[in-house]
Amino acid sequence: MSERPAATEQPLPIHHEEARHVLAVGGSVKGAHDMLTSQFNVLQTRAQLLLTVATLALTITGFSGPRIAEAGAFQRYAMAGGLALVLSSMLLILGGSLRIKWVTQFRRPTDGDDVALLAQIVCYRERKTRLFFLELCLLLAGLTAYVAAVIGYFLSGAP
Repeated sequence: MSERPAATEQPLPIHHEEARHVLAVGGSVKGAHDMLTSQFNVLQTRAQLLLTVATLALTITGFSGPRIAEAGAFQRYAMAGGLALVLSSMLLILGGSLRIKWVTQFRRPTDGDDVALLAQIVCYRERKTRLFFLELCLLLAGLTAYVAAVIGYFLSGAP
């Protein structure tokens, strides 16, 4: 099953401008294609890193979470909120940044316009980049709440 961009996800003039630049820098359609593919690899690798950090947060909570939550209401709510945000980030990563659409699935328009083909790929890369930023923000907010719970635990003097 292939993803089809919605009407609002069509390449914008700025995508065509970047596509022309990528084509010039890449020297050919293959060079531009390879350059964009390597950019997708960067996003994929960073999404995997976020998933690893989120997994660590959930794992650590299994060991220390109950003790921290017993320290008080603030710690409980901060930890619960943090975990909910971390989990939201993980779900978005799995269903978003790590979802695969092969660069070879993009098709050159019938008029053979290489820039239009590359603009489609650039547009898709930009959507993935924005999604990655959202995933990162959710994870950071979740980790911040989690750390606030830990700090609250230390400050409460709980045994």
